[in-house]
Amino acid sequence: MKPLEKIYWLRVALGIVAAIICIGYGLATGTITKVPSEFKITTLLNGMSLALITYIISYYIIKRKFMLTVDKPQKLFTMGIGIYFIAWLVFWVLLYAIIVVA
Repeated sequence: MKPLEKIYWLRVALGIVAAIICIGYGLATGTITKVPSEFKITTLLNGMSLALITYIISYYIIKRKFMLTVDKPQKLFTMGIGIYFIAWLVFWVLLYAIIVVA
């Protein structure tokens, strides 16, 4: 696999991991409750903040590993950004729905 393909699939996996981290944080702090009508916007904002922080941290880790193997260094930041946030959003909503309904 080419380095940019590896980064793409790594971002997919990190999006899923970030969703799990966000749900775990919500459960630990009590912002995710079993009552579906008590959805608070802070739950979503906390999740988005954690997802963004995870993405930024992953950029620096990926930059350290793949800097010399990529033609354009700016591609390290933009490669997989869309799929990261889509994967995060899909799994965050899925896990949130499973936890609230269960």
